[in-house]
Amino acid sequence: MSPPIAVFLTEDGQVHAIDDTCTHQDASLAAGWVEDCRVECPLHESTFSLRTGAVDQPPAKRGVRVHSVELDGEDVLVELSQDAPNLPPGVTV
Repeated sequence: MSPPIAVFLTEDGQVHAIDDTCTHQDASLAAGWVEDCRVECPLHESTFSLRTGAVDQPPAKRGVRVHSVELDGEDVLVELSQDAPNLPPGVTV
């Protein structure tokens, strides 16, 4: 099983998919602020790159998985990463 996935459309028209769970504490990144191809966690303001999943700002210390995205007309096709997810303490899938 996999954690929820969040799909983002950036201001430059790019579509990105990452795990939807912040690695610091259980919060939905889909509810965060998106700017400059980064998403800010709504709980403690950690930021994650939508391109690489890397943490750009603490308190999170581990990045999130990035998933491959392909557009097929109006459909968004997401291929899940085979890497293990980085989940916050106490959260399991």
